Amino acid sequence: MHELSLAENMLQIIEESAAEQGFIRVKTVWVEIGQLSCVEKDALRFCFSTVVDGTVAQQAVLEIIDIPGRCRCVQCGCEAAISTLYDACPNCGCYATDVIRGNEIRISEMEVE
Repeated sequence: MHELSLAENMLQIIEESAAEQGFIRVKTVWVEIGQLSCVEKDALRFCFSTVVDGTVAQQAVLEIIDIPGRCRCVQCGCEAAISTLYDACPNCGCYATDVIRGNEIRISEMEVE
């Protein structure tokens, strides 16, 4: 379950930010999760609520922002929406595509006190 390590990494980022910026409580954390990142959102929510227990983010609400997948075809150069990593180019049918968006996971914003 890589969601546990993701939650632990998120907590590390939050705690480092708290030390640098001097906030004492995190109310909300917004996380951008790409459709192609293979993250199970419910599992991430559960893991996050577990790892933040007893920390500055103890009562933080985790808000997930979905980022759609996009690719660029190596053969024709077409950019298109994709829903899985190995979708074919909708323009030419080629399976040689490069993901250009949708595999990222990042904290985009935090509401703190």
